Amino acid sequence: MNGNTTARKHVRRTALIVGLVAAVALPLGLTASAQATTGGTATGAAAQRTVDGKSSDDVTRVADFYGAYIDAESDPDNGGKLATELRKFYLRADCLREVAKWEDRNHADGILRAQNVPPKWTVKNTGTAGQVAVTLTWGRPETTKLVVDLDRNHKITHIGTPGVGGK
Repeated sequence: MNGNTTARKHVRRTALIVGLVAAVALPLGLTASAQATTGGTATGAAAQRTVDGKSSDDVTRVADFYGAYIDAESDPDNGGKLATELRKFYLRADCLREVAKWEDRNHADGILRAQNVPPKWTVKNTGTAGQVAVTLTWGRPETTKLVVDLDRNHKITHIGTPGVGGK
């Protein structure tokens, strides 16, 4: 009888420990695996995702701008003043005028080249100084590819589509 009582206590204790570990570790594991991606592929639950950048780097500047702009535009108030201030901060005055003209002609957001906000974006170097590639992903395989030109002060001077007519 003592053997059964001891065995049951051991089983209950083990179940309790397993339950506690699962209750603590499962949410951490889900968070880690959701954040631990590099280039769209999972790197494992233990890996931590980091983002590096510097304000003097064109790719970082464009990534900062598009990340903040998309967040502002995703806001229930449609970004309002913040989106406008981001435009003023990151875009040169002549580029602001160019974007406004594009928006008047196309009845869409000139930064995103659409009427809605993409759920995902990628920013990468093009290999050309002062030029950065932006890919906006809308779902399924639908994407919009943009080329962003910057001046020496890392201000955006042009947003266009890649190719001959993009600039």
